[in-house]
Amino acid sequence: MLRPLLFATALLALAPAAFARDAAQTPQAAQAPAPAAEKPLDIADIPFVGAHAAAVETPSADDAWGGPRSGSEATLSDRVVRYQISAELDPDKHVVTAQEKLTWRNRSNQPVRAVFLHLYLNAFEGNDSTFMTEQRNSGFGFRSDVSTRDGEWGYTRLKSVTQDGAEVKWHYVHPDNGPASDKTVVEFDLPQPVAPGASTTLDIGFLDQLPRVVARTGYWGTFHLVGQWFPKIGVLELPGERGATQTRWNVHEFHAHSEFYADYGEYDVRLTVPRDYAVGAVGAEQGAPLEKDGKATHHFVQNDVHDFAWTADKRYAKPLEGSWQGPGSPKVAIRVLYTPENVASAAPALKATQDSLTWFSNTLGPYPYATVTVVIPPYNAEEAGGMEYPTFFTAEGYSTVEKGTLVGDLLDFVTIHEFGHGYFYGILGSNEFEEPMLDEGLNEFWDMRMLGARKQDVHLTTPGLKTWLGLAPTITGFDYERMGAMDANPSDPIGANSWDRMSDMGYNSVYSRTATTMRDLEAQLGTPALEKAFKLYYARWKFRHPSAADFRQALIDSSGQRDAIEKTFAQQVYAVRKIDDSIAGFDSHEELPASGYVERDGQPVELTGKDIDEEIDKQRKEWKDKHPHAKPADGGPYPFRTTVLVQRKGADVPQTLLVRFADGSSETMHFSGPQAWQRYSWVKPVKAVSAELDPQNAHFLDANLLDNSRTLESNGAPARRWTAALATLFKSFLALLVSLA
Repeated sequence: MLRPLLFATALLALAPAAFARDAAQTPQAAQAPAPAAEKPLDIADIPFVGAHAAAVETPSADDAWGGPRSGSEATLSDRVVRYQISAELDPDKHVVTAQEKLTWRNRSNQPVRAVFLHLYLNAFEGNDSTFMTEQRNSGFGFRSDVSTRDGEWGYTRLKSVTQDGAEVKWHYVHPDNGPASDKTVVEFDLPQPVAPGASTTLDIGFLDQLPRVVARTGYWGTFHLVGQWFPKIGVLELPGERGATQTRWNVHEFHAHSEFYADYGEYDVRLTVPRDYAVGAVGAEQGAPLEKDGKATHHFVQNDVHDFAWTADKRYAKPLEGSWQGPGSPKVAIRVLYTPENVASAAPALKATQDSLTWFSNTLGPYPYATVTVVIPPYNAEEAGGMEYPTFFTAEGYSTVEKGTLVGDLLDFVTIHEFGHGYFYGILGSNEFEEPMLDEGLNEFWDMRMLGARKQDVHLTTPGLKTWLGLAPTITGFDYERMGAMDANPSDPIGANSWDRMSDMGYNSVYSRTATTMRDLEAQLGTPALEKAFKLYYARWKFRHPSAADFRQALIDSSGQRDAIEKTFAQQVYAVRKIDDSIAGFDSHEELPASGYVERDGQPVELTGKDIDEEIDKQRKEWKDKHPHAKPADGGPYPFRTTVLVQRKGADVPQTLLVRFADGSSETMHFSGPQAWQRYSWVKPVKAVSAELDPQNAHFLDANLLDNSRTLESNGAPARRWTAALATLFKSFLALLVSLA
């Protein structure tokens, strides 16, 4: 998912309002049936993962999730589930009526008497769900914070549940101790336990009332983005998988900042909509739709994925289609769905998707699927944009796209970012609830590396501002990330889960702080070592479910640089430490004779201040007579003592101090350690002109880059430190303009 782009939103607010909410009447929601009665939690001998589970510290067992996928297996993934769903959309009431046949395999060595499923859509049935409660009580927001009005709520209601014809009793549960009114997790008490290694099939009838587009899903007018819409079974984790020491259910409530985690499997889905509605979905459509009674049934199939979403709208223009082919991948068919007002966004989105296929395939591994569907939501449906599903994602829509402006950059970046999730969330199967850094963070990092490889910086102006200001300033992608990395006062480890965060900015740092941390780690390991490590991570963990510890181990195994990697994870993934080194003092002065007693011919002789002054004048005159054309770089009769005081107010990182002298020479010191300060001194024939910490810019997490340099004479190095600071000031200026608009 794309993070809340606060800066970008501020800039775009200066452009014509593209997302102004329409004042049209909203149809009333369908009447919700009464829920099943609540009863005390019964986890049937298999516990839940902890309510505050976060980044895992112990690597998974070698055979976790069936072991690495070599490519010689009959299927890409170890398919645990199969979903066969037939659904029909009523576009006027925004209701989906469906029948689901769910087949699930018990991977554990013990009988399973109850299974747990997500009913994500119930997060939007009212203000007392876990999702809404966290927004209200913790101050969390979601992008534009669209408010839900009367008649705009959404939910999922179970109509029938059977196992082999026998009725299944069910009740809502709260694995994370959320409010009793939350209905996002349900327990099915099975009439027939599922034996170890065996499978069972559940037939589930359900109804969805879609909400007005909010937090990734819903409708606006005739537009429907149907995500988090079907009963979806949780993940049964086994010992040795993602830190588990016993068999356990991983099935969290739907939190305000959380996303998703599920088993790989097969999806066979039939979607019935009015005949004049265009449809896009996860996977490939199987032949032409079947038409009957003014309706059309579209059939989509996709294996080896762990989610399914779809869209339908009668306003979609003719899809823009393209293709891509790369080594080790099937030929990929690309479709871009868009409404007419966003036609300018379609071609750039297609091009960015093709470029992304090339980048991710070359740098991580081949893209294994035959389709990619890109959806550009219409005006007033911004909340549906910037969201990922396997082989299917939503981008952003703009009526005018101009290269060399923030709008053009955003469309490119959002497309790249959401496609990239197809790797870090889709193919690698990260747990976005507990370890969002493995998806949002690593994806953000890889996206910025792609922008760097394209030599594409981030423009800081909209078309209107570009004309008004007469300039189009840019910053690099990683300078942009540093703005959101909370470098001065970080609140949360990047390995924290998605909901235990101090603030929205704490969650936002999952993206920026992870990207910046990995950028700094790349500076330590070297680019070839880091790229090799990411390829190993992908090859080892594709179609499995790695943890942060598995990612850490892949970095170590590939690079061999255990100490640097372990230190970074200890400081930033499993804890949070500010990095803040500075030059606290810098001086370079002549070493002149001192007054006082000296020994001459065995006797103490006092040299007075007058004697010293006369001696200094004499030595300088003699030196000048011998060197009539001398410059400051040539020194003088006396050497210079240069002293640099370095202060450390944050975490221990490998640091470099570079001191330059007037004659062009330099001294370099490499140091590390927890000391609060260190002092370095040199005596040389010439004066020092500058002292600079981190001359290679290896530490973008440093809280203040401006105090890393000092000069005694004119020097360009400190000026380069102002780049990020000026960008931040420019950002504040633009935000102020927005507040005054």
